[in-house]
Amino acid sequence: MAVLQKNAGESLTYEIVREGEDTVLQINAERAPFFPSLEESEICMERAITWLASNPGVTRIVFMQKRDYEYDYDQTRLLTEVAGVYNRLVRQRDIFDLKSFGLDQPHSREAEMRYTEFKNLVTNTLRKDPISAYVQAKRLIRHEHMEAKRGSETEQYYHQRYIVILESFTKFLEQTKLIQLASPYLAGFQVGSRDVYRKIFSPTMKPDFMFVRLMANFPPNGEELDSYDVNGTDVNIFRIPNQVRPLYHITPPEFKLSEDKYELLDYARQIISEHKPEESEFVDPERMRQVFSNVGRDLIEELADQRGLKLRSKEVEQLTQILIRYTVGFGLIEVLLQDEKVQDITVNSPMGRLPVFLVHDEYEDCSTNILPTVSEGESWATKFRLMSGRPLDEANPVLDTELFVPGARARVSVISKPLNPTGLAYAFRRHRDNPWTLPLFIANGMITPLAGGLLSFLIDGSRTFLIAGTRSAGKSSFLGALMTEIMRKYRMITIEDTLELPVPQLRGLGYNVQSMQVASALTRDSSEIAPDAGIRATLRLGDSGLIIGEVRSSEAIALYETMRIGALANVVAGTIHGDSPYGVFDRVVNDLKVPRTSFKATDIIVVANPIKSAGGLERKRRITQITEVGKFWQEDPQLENGFTDLMTYNSVTDTLDASSDLMNGESAVLKSIGGKVKEWAGSWDAIWDNIMLRTNIKEQLVKTAKESNQMRLLEADFVINSNDAFHIISERIKNEVGSYESKRIMTEWNAWLKRNV
Repeated sequence: MAVLQKNAGESLTYEIVREGEDTVLQINAERAPFFPSLEESEICMERAITWLASNPGVTRIVFMQKRDYEYDYDQTRLLTEVAGVYNRLVRQRDIFDLKSFGLDQPHSREAEMRYTEFKNLVTNTLRKDPISAYVQAKRLIRHEHMEAKRGSETEQYYHQRYIVILESFTKFLEQTKLIQLASPYLAGFQVGSRDVYRKIFSPTMKPDFMFVRLMANFPPNGEELDSYDVNGTDVNIFRIPNQVRPLYHITPPEFKLSEDKYELLDYARQIISEHKPEESEFVDPERMRQVFSNVGRDLIEELADQRGLKLRSKEVEQLTQILIRYTVGFGLIEVLLQDEKVQDITVNSPMGRLPVFLVHDEYEDCSTNILPTVSEGESWATKFRLMSGRPLDEANPVLDTELFVPGARARVSVISKPLNPTGLAYAFRRHRDNPWTLPLFIANGMITPLAGGLLSFLIDGSRTFLIAGTRSAGKSSFLGALMTEIMRKYRMITIEDTLELPVPQLRGLGYNVQSMQVASALTRDSSEIAPDAGIRATLRLGDSGLIIGEVRSSEAIALYETMRIGALANVVAGTIHGDSPYGVFDRVVNDLKVPRTSFKATDIIVVANPIKSAGGLERKRRITQITEVGKFWQEDPQLENGFTDLMTYNSVTDTLDASSDLMNGESAVLKSIGGKVKEWAGSWDAIWDNIMLRTNIKEQLVKTAKESNQMRLLEADFVINSNDAFHIISERIKNEVGSYESKRIMTEWNAWLKRNV
C-alpha cells in the first residue's frame, strides 16, 4: 500500500505560473491514477502543502487532469497557513531535541515512542491531514496528563515536557483559519476522515477547452428558490444564509458531457484555434460564426469517425455550438445572455478573484458560480476591438460596443488600464429579444393604463420627449416601447453610438427605420462620424421621426437647433441621465451647454427611477414623473413654474397618479395637440375622452392577456397590430359619423381583439 501511495504521489508534478496578479501553483495530475482533490485525497493535500511551503506567495492552486480543478485565493490561504506552520516547526529544531523527550535517560523506550510519534505528526500527518494532526495532538495532551498523574517524579517531568511541546503545536494550528473553520465539526472526529474537508474545500471546475472556471457543486447550505432550463443549461437560484445576494448557479451542457466528448472537443479546439480570424472577418461576426460553425461541424464529425465515436446529428450540433462558443465566441457569457431573465452582467477586475455578478428579472442582484480568467478577459477585449473597430488602449481606456450572439444581444462597456488599475472589467446590458411595449410595462407595474393612454396620445401628437433616469432605470427599454407607439406609416431615423434600440426587430415588424451609428463621446481619434454631424445629416434624409439612443455630448446643441427651427416635424425622443425634470434641465443647459431658451423645445420629460424597499433588498423599476415643459419662463423653469407635472409616482399605492393639472386640463401641450385636430379644437373634454379611450384599450389588452394566460398579446407584434387596428377603426368611424366616437371605437376594437386572440 505504501509503495502504491508513493508512486501515486510521484505522478504529480508542479510549476509556478504568473497569471496577471495571481501566482498559481499548477499541479499536473494527468498521470495520477486517482481523481485530484484536496478534500478527497491526502496525497494531493500533502503535495500541495509541501510545494506551498517552498512557494508561500501562491494565490491559487490548480490540479490539471481531464479538467482543471481550481481552488481560489481563500481556499489556498487555508493551506498556505498550514504550510507556514510546517516550515516553522521544521526550522524549530529544539523541539526535536532528544532531551526534550527523555531519550537521554536509561530505559527510555516510552520516550522513544513519544519522539517518533511527534516527529511523524509534524513531518507526515500535518501535511496530508492537518485536521487529524490537530485532533491527535489534543488527544495526546489529555493522555499525557493522565499518565503524568500515575508516573514517578522523573516521568512526570518528561510527561510535562511533552505536553508543553504538544500544546505549542496545537496553538500554532489554532491560529490557522483551517482549524478555526473545522472546530465546530471536531466533536467525535474520526482520525483519517475527510468529511470535514468536504465542508471546507470546493474547487471550481473547467474542461480543457475552456478558459472560464465554474463552481460546479451546489452550495451545501443553500436553499433553492427556483430552477429552470435555458437551452439545455440548468439554472438554479439559491438563497445563502447570512448573504443578501442570491446565488445564480448554472450547469451548462459542456459540464455534462462524457469523457469521450470532452477529449473530442479539446482536440477539435486545438485544431480550429490554429486558424486566427482576420480583422476583416470580425466586421461581420454573424457570418464569421456561421463559417466557423460549418468548419467545426465537419471537424467534429471527422474526429468522431476517426475515434469510432457514434454521434447523432443533435449531438454533433450541440458539440459544434460549444466549440464555437469557446473559440470565436464569448464562452459562458453567451450562456448567461441567452437567459431572458438576465438583465445586466458585470465582470470585475482583477479577473479570477471575483465571480460574475448579474441582475435577474425576479431575484435582482445575484452572484454566480462563474469565475472568468485573465486569459478569457483578454480574449474578449481583442474580439471587441476587432468587432467594433474602436480602440481600447491607454489613450482610450473605455470601449462601448454591442454584442450579438445566438438568441441574445447586449450593450457592452469595457474599461482597462490606466482608468482601471487592476486590468479589464466588463458590463453587459442585455436587451430583450422583442421590443418592450407600453402594455408590457403596464402589466409589470412600471406605468399605469392612464400613463399608457397619455403617452400614446402624445406620441400621435408628434411631441418631443426626453426619457430621463439613473443607470439601469429602464430608459432605453422605455424609449423602445415608445417607438412601438409610432404608426408604421411614418419613417424613423435612429442615432446611437452603441446599438441598443430594437431597430432590427421593428424592421421585421414592417417599420421604415434607418439606423445611424456615430462615434462614442468617450473615443478619441475615431474615424466614425461625430454625433452632432449625424443629427445634421438627418435633415437631408426627408421627413422622419428622430430617435436618439442617448443625449450626452455635443449632439445636444445640434438636436435643439433642429427642434427649434421646426426641421423635425415628427416625434423626437431620446434618453438622458437625470433623476428629475430640473436635473434634466441642469444637465442639458449647464453640462451640455444648450442655450436656456432652446431647452423649451422639449415638450415632455418622462422620469424613470428604481424604487427600493425600506430594507434595500428589493428594487422595482417605475416611471415616477411625466412632466410638461412650459414655454413662458426666462431663466429657471423650476422657480418660474416652467414644469407642469402631468403624472407623479405615489409611493404608498405604488402607482403613477394623474395630477390635478392633468385632470383639470391645465396642459398647454395637450391643448396644442388638440388644436390641430378639427374635432378636438377648443374642447378639453374631447381630448380627455380620446386619452381615456386609449387608456381603456391598453387596460383591456393587459386584462385579456392575463385572463387568457396569453402574455404574447403584450408583445410588440400584437401590440403594433392592435395600435394599427385602433387607428384604422378610429379613422373609419370618424369618416362615417364625423367624429371620433369613443364608445363605438371601443366596441369595434373589442370585436377585433376577440377575433385575433
